[in-house]
Amino acid sequence: MSDTNRLSTIREEILHCQKCPLAKGRKNAVPGEGPSSVDIMFIGEGPGYHENQQGKPFVGQAGMFLDELLASADLKREDVFITNVVKCRPPENRDPMPEELTACAHYLDEQIALLDPKVIVTLGRFSMAKFIENGRISQIHGKSHKVGKRLIVTMYHPAAALHQPALRPALVEDFSKLRHLLGKEEPVQPKAAVPATLKVEAPIIDRKSVKKQEKPDLPEQLSLF
Repeated sequence: MSDTNRLSTIREEILHCQKCPLAKGRKNAVPGEGPSSVDIMFIGEGPGYHENQQGKPFVGQAGMFLDELLASADLKREDVFITNVVKCRPPENRDPMPEELTACAHYLDEQIALLDPKVIVTLGRFSMAKFIENGRISQIHGKSHKVGKRLIVTMYHPAAALHQPALRPALVEDFSKLRHLLGKEEPVQPKAAVPATLKVEAPIIDRKSVKKQEKPDLPEQLSLF
């Protein structure tokens, strides 16, 4: 089975999943969306109200903000894969429970394996925790971490910046770093090294060959400045 077909199969499995209580309260499961071959993958926490209604990830206000952030990094939705650690909406947008995370884990693991992205951007602390244990997002947001063969970039969730506007500048700055990570920005050229001051050694004069009446020819003084 091709990777594209397997991704489609996983999508269908998620849409009909009954492995945890979240299935009972959902309108639509949200498997995620994007091409079958990507360089970068974004992983959020869980669907919200609008995502539950439409079955698509990041389509509410947080999604609109995410679109702005993607554009700032010269990315479009069709260039990336977007999903969540849980595929169904937790009631009242509460935090996912451990058993819910466990029930969805193998779906996400398969998606990652099939998409094989070079870079994974985690949006929020629950997706961050999947790759980095005991990390504090307030301390490591915007930083890159080599996990296995992939680069994990930890960031705040866009919804967090909407609820706490003080986080917005940090999220905007963190997204700006993606251009360089993806090779969309020329690296800064190092400044030319300043040559070290030359050390000039005085020539050795054979004093025996110099007549007493004559002053030895002094070497011409070199100007180093």
